This record gives sequence, C-alpha cells and structure tokens, in this order.
Amino acid sequence: MTRFFAPAALLLLAVSPAFADSVTNTVLAFDRKAGLIVLTDRTVFTLSATDAMAPENLVAGDTVKITYDSLGEDGYGQIQTIEIVE
Repeated sequence: MTRFFAPAALLLLAVSPAFADSVTNTVLAFDRKAGLIVLTDRTVFTLSATDAMAPENLVAGDTVKITYDSLGEDGYGQIQTIEIVE
C-alpha cells in the first residue's frame, strides 16, 4: 500500500502551483525598452508580454514592491504586480 501513496504524493508535488512571493528594494537601473529592472541587491527582473506593466513613472532610485510567482530554486515565473512604494 505504501507503493501507491509514495508515487501519488510525488505526483501532487510535481503539479502543485507556484506560490506568490514578493521583494521590496530600490531600483538600481530600469530599461523600459529592454524590459529590465535591476535592483540594488543585483536581482534582475526581465519583463515579458504576460507580466505586469511597470509604472509609467518608474525610474532608478525608486523603491518598488514586485510580487511574482515563485518557482523556488528555479527563480521566478510571472510577475503579478510592480508598484512604487514610499
């Protein structure tokens, strides 16, 4: 009976959805044309067509909160929100 449950548990882990995570940091560089946001901790977010849009007034030096789908050690998936915080 344990042979049935072990593979079933692994299957559930394999198809489990990504969970949301967020980071708040200062923008070191932002290239709207290339779709790149670099934070002061050197984290780089690459915006794709399916990601949230960057705020129109976003510039280097702004503090942002970026919410994204976490893929664990594999990085991040879709970016859900990008907001400038005070």
